[in-house]
Order: sequence, then structure tokens, then C-alpha cells
Amino acid sequence: MRRRQFIGNAAVAAPLAAAPFQAPAPMGDKPAIKITDIKTFMVWNGGRNWIYVKVLTDQGIEGIGEAYSCGPDEATVKVIEDYKLWLVGQDPRNIQYLWDLMYNTTRFPGGSVVNSALSGIEHALWDITAKAAGLPCWALLGGRVRQKVRVYQSIGGGSPQEAGENAQRLIEQHGYTAVKMSPHNRGDNQMPYNMVTRIAGQRVGAVREAVGPDVDIGVDIHARYFEVQRAIRVAKEIEPYYPFWLEEPIRPENFDAMKKLADHVNIPLASGECNYTKYEFRDLINIQALDIVQPDICVCGGIMEMKKIAAMAEAQYIMVAPHNPMSPLATAVNVHFAASTPNFLILEYRAPVSGASKDVLKEPIMVKDGYVDIPTKPGWGVELNEEAFPSMPPRPWKRGTGYRADGSIAFI
Repeated sequence: MRRRQFIGNAAVAAPLAAAPFQAPAPMGDKPAIKITDIKTFMVWNGGRNWIYVKVLTDQGIEGIGEAYSCGPDEATVKVIEDYKLWLVGQDPRNIQYLWDLMYNTTRFPGGSVVNSALSGIEHALWDITAKAAGLPCWALLGGRVRQKVRVYQSIGGGSPQEAGENAQRLIEQHGYTAVKMSPHNRGDNQMPYNMVTRIAGQRVGAVREAVGPDVDIGVDIHARYFEVQRAIRVAKEIEPYYPFWLEEPIRPENFDAMKKLADHVNIPLASGECNYTKYEFRDLINIQALDIVQPDICVCGGIMEMKKIAAMAEAQYIMVAPHNPMSPLATAVNVHFAASTPNFLILEYRAPVSGASKDVLKEPIMVKDGYVDIPTKPGWGVELNEEAFPSMPPRPWKRGTGYRADGSIAFI
């Protein structure tokens, strides 16, 4: 990444070292802390890589964060390594300044790769800042507004019966008061619309029957629909089973189409995992297209950016249910957000009981009776288990491609 110098009317590339950035001086009599290095770790979790960031300082305080695994994970690592050249020598406690440095100097609004890199670094800066103060991160984010954090888990299931059985089992194991599900059977892209709609009703109905009348059921279309009318049909089919929300009912690019959908359904609409920063969420929130926003803390710009998004949503009476499919470290960061955010609703979660999820942290946050406790140790209150990483070497991966019956590419 190179900045540009202007000579007359011509722009020429110049290395960053030609005009080093100057951070604001430390406040009061606190000694300066300087970033000395930024390291990345990629580990394989069985279906995708998890990307971790560790920021080191000259005072021995280290911070950790997680960047979203978008697919071209090596690209995210390279962006982090480039940002390292900008950040070494800076005081990590100047979080907003360093966020502006990365975001503004990149100039072009970032997509998933750039924003993931920025988010992972930002997490680590908060971890360092809170550790230096001897406080949990939530104490620096406005303090705690709740005593525990409600969570839910996705249930899977290849058929209506299997989905119902999975939901029942998860509730029995972990005491969840909410679950999330897909309304689609396998091969739905190959099916006629009416068949997809009918099966969606069968699946949600089977889960409702299995869990009873009081458990909340989120329904996630996963942005597979392009047409508003198709989402309206499915919404009407599942409405009798009182869904908690309808998530990503259509593609996320067209905010006006989402508003049109909102005007025609009686189920709360939720979306936001594919949107970045306060700038994109501003329009979604202002036009009242959603009842629940779902930014992802590992790609939307980090925890402070998500606090800003939540504040805009709060002013419009909209709740926040963070998207959180990543590792137990992302869960920990989200728990600090949830602890300090009044309009937080519920957190996506996967119990770290097997595989990489139980090993990447020394003590992952565990669910009990559908809630998780809020850490009280300084920083995020969790540590990476780096000794386990060699047993989880990263792998190339890509999302599976969906095909329609005519051979064209479907949305996934």
C-alpha cells in the first residue's frame, strides 16, 4: 500500500516512510506504549480458516483479535501485514486515530477483505488498551448494562424431521431459549418456487412442534432470494409459526427492495452480515428497512464501529443481533459488545465442545441455560492457545457453488 504525493498536477506514488505518521501525544502522565509488531495466525476449523491477529508492544502487553474469513484468507493476511507497516511505533491506545489512519489512508471504501483486516487489528487495540488500564473491555465501552448475554445456535437438519430433532437436542443440552434454522431442504435451488415455499412451511412447522410455543425460532434465508415477491411468499408460509425473525430474506445490495419487503410482511426482518461500517448501515436504518440489524464484528469495522451502528439503530428503535459464525475469540469480543449495548437482542453462538472450537482458546466462553457469562478479567478476558495451532494448519477453501436447474449460477 502506497500513499500518493502531488507534484503540480501529477500524482506519483511515494512510500509511507517518506512522511511518517505522527500519533497524538499520550494523555496525562501515563507512559507511552508503542506497537512493535503485528502477527497473524491462520488455523483450520474443519470448514474454513480462522484468522487471528496479535499486536505486540514495547511494554509486553499483547492484544488479540479476529478477522473475518471471507474466502481469499491469504489476501486478508497480506492487508494486515501491510497495515503493520503503518502502525509499528504508534500508541495502540489511540484506537480511533489508528482506525482513521487505516480507513482514511486506504482512501477507497474497503470491501470484505480490507474491512476484515481492519476489524481484527481494532479488536487487538482494544484488548491492549483495556489490559493497560487493568479493566475488561466492556468497562471502557460504557460499562455493563446486563449481567449475562443471551445466545442461540443454528440447528441444521436435512429434512423437517431432522431439523426438529436437532433443535430439541440442542435445547436439552444447553438450555437455549432460541434457535436459528434454514427454511430450505438440500437441493432447493433445483426446485420450483412453490415446492421451496411449501417445504419452508413444513420445516419451520416441524421445529415449532418440536420446541413448543415459547422458544424463539430465527429463520435464515441466507440471501438466496433475488426477488422480493419470492421472499413475501415464504414469509406468509411460515408466519403461522411465529418466527423470531426472517434473516437476509433477499440479497443485501438494494436497500429500497428490503424496504418494499418490510412493508409487505408481518415478521421482523433481520440483515446486515454483508454490510460494512456505519456508512452502509446508515441508509438501512434510516429508511426503516429492518427491525433487527446484524453487523459482524469481524468485518464491519470492529467493536467501536459496531457500537456506532448500534447507536444509530437505537435512535430508530431497532435492535442488534450480531452475526457471529466465526471462532470463540469472536464470541468473546461480541460478548463485551453485548454487555455494554442497551439495544442488544441476542448473540449467535456455537458451543465450543469439539474440534478446533474447543482448542483455539485456553478457556472459551461456555453456555449455560441459554446464556453466557460476561468476562471480568482485563481485556477480552480470554487467551489464544497458540500451542494448539500447529495441529490445525490452514487450507485453501471456497464456498460451494449453487446451480439452478437450468445450469445458471444461483445465490448461496
